[in-house]
Amino acid sequence: MSGTAHARGSIERRRVPLVVVTGSESTGKTTLAGDLARQFGGVCVPEFARLYADRKTASTGAPLDASDVEPIARGQIEMHDRAISGTSGLVVLDTDLVSTVVYARHYYGHCPAWIEQATRERRGDLYLLCDIDVPWVAGPHRDRPHARGQLHGEFAAELEALGAPVVAIHGSWAERFATAERAVRAVAQSPVSRSPSDAR
Repeated sequence: MSGTAHARGSIERRRVPLVVVTGSESTGKTTLAGDLARQFGGVCVPEFARLYADRKTASTGAPLDASDVEPIARGQIEMHDRAISGTSGLVVLDTDLVSTVVYARHYYGHCPAWIEQATRERRGDLYLLCDIDVPWVAGPHRDRPHARGQLHGEFAAELEALGAPVVAIHGSWAERFATAERAVRAVAQSPVSRSPSDAR
């Protein structure tokens, strides 16, 4: 199955709110996504790229490279679709294909066209863009403390190009959660959420 066919064929038409927590590394995305899912009784979908990187490191000791971009995108799509099809409530994604696109371009200078197309087709209902105004914390797959500003700009530019609804998340941890909670509450109260294919 081609990448495009995989991306389109597995999309479930949904009527549940889809919130994406996004941004550059070490900005509190995972914590915020989990806190929001618990607050609203929703489902939090973890970052597939991190799970993939952990498995690759454990099995080969090698870092990610350009050959991993497409498997990461496919795995992310499958994980997201399982979560969406298995619930009628809020779904909070700890990153989505926007991250795949941004990092593929940043590290390798190119992102496969089918992933860019799938990103447009699967656009979320709300993106919470986490700012870099919190301390950078080292991690096994974090290597860009010097490029946080550049990456934040690349995320913002990609979301603007997608025409995605974005709320900036910044300030103290309490302020970040309060801003995100208000934004998610407005989306969660929306009676009908569009499907990923409506973003085409």
